[in-house]
Amino acid sequence: MASEKSKIIVDNKEIDLPLIRGTMGLPAIDIRTLNQKGMYTFDPGYLSTASCSSAITYVDGENGELLYRGYPIEQLSEKCDFLDVSYLLFNGELPTDIEKQNYRKSINGHTLIHDQLNSVYRGFRRDSHPMAVMIGVVASMSAFYTDKMDMNNPDHRKLSAMRLLAKLPTIGSWSYTYSLGLPSVYPQNDLGYAGNFLNMMFSSPNKKYQNNPILTRALEKILILHADHEQNASTSTVRLVGSSGANPYACIASGIASLWGPAHGGANEATLKMLAEIGNEDRIGEYIKRAKDKDDDFRLMGFGHRIYRNKDPRAEIMKITCHEVLNELNLSNEPLFRLALTLEKIALEDKYFIEKKLYPNVDFYSGIVMRALGIPNSMFTAVFAIARTAGWVSHWNEMLSDKENKIGRPRQVYTGLAKRNIKPF
Repeated sequence: MASEKSKIIVDNKEIDLPLIRGTMGLPAIDIRTLNQKGMYTFDPGYLSTASCSSAITYVDGENGELLYRGYPIEQLSEKCDFLDVSYLLFNGELPTDIEKQNYRKSINGHTLIHDQLNSVYRGFRRDSHPMAVMIGVVASMSAFYTDKMDMNNPDHRKLSAMRLLAKLPTIGSWSYTYSLGLPSVYPQNDLGYAGNFLNMMFSSPNKKYQNNPILTRALEKILILHADHEQNASTSTVRLVGSSGANPYACIASGIASLWGPAHGGANEATLKMLAEIGNEDRIGEYIKRAKDKDDDFRLMGFGHRIYRNKDPRAEIMKITCHEVLNELNLSNEPLFRLALTLEKIALEDKYFIEKKLYPNVDFYSGIVMRALGIPNSMFTAVFAIARTAGWVSHWNEMLSDKENKIGRPRQVYTGLAKRNIKPF
């Protein structure tokens, strides 16, 4: 990154600060020495603050662009599978044929979870949310995988990353089957990453899951599209926890906890709840009107995006996948899906939504696809967590490789009472 000078003026006093430019995107003012000059910056939600430098993912919200290690998401979702993408995010380059074979073999060697972790599952109520179970089980892994835990050793970090990537589909699917009182299905490594997850979700000792390549590929695309998205809330959480030197399982468990929030990973689940609330196509006009009313707190879930001021590039990919899945399963005329497609059509043609660029986002389509695949609402965010683990372990590894890494310690603007003394009783 090339360094230039910037200048700010505070109380008629000029302060010179370095200006940092990355390979793409907006420049950043380096304010690390500002506290030495007697002040901090104030930026709730970090809307204008770059907390780190990263070479993993680039998001251009104005132009609707998403790049993983420089590759457009459109190309990756079309030409790669999820393990290709997870390898790319962690290592910086797509794998060669030999590297892919070795990587897949390594991942397959870690898909089983420690048998005693079954006791952790049994400690939860059967009606526990799968995300609660996943957080507990992933955090508990630090008590069972205690070897090679030197976070300063790149080989140890790589092993931890592979363990997490390999075991999350097993942990997630078992969280679901546990809630149903069904026996856990062990991974079948010949099925591939997405196919293996679907098999563990929907097969049982007395029922074989019938793999459908179109459906498996649809889930593969969901995983790819959600694998990383720059410094979002959950990724920033993983980095912040990791900056303290916490073990990788605690770091990823913290990411899952952050993702669970409805403002972050729960948007696709909220979309399906909204469709259920609307109920039928005759009521769409009523809800469109409510969405336009600034005095009504109702919002159309699955439309618009905080970062993308244009169309979400992932949504364009997921839209095509959504229609492929619905056609394959002959679901286009089922009430819920017909309602969703009608809402999509109206919103895309409505002047209000066009002017405000409130296009359907990736959550709108991915929720519909997962429902069509048979994945229940409660597992939507769990699938998101499985996908995002690829990004989390990559950012965690990058952070620990960075010589400038320091423990995260945001400052505050104190608004409480000034110093005072306790009065005599």
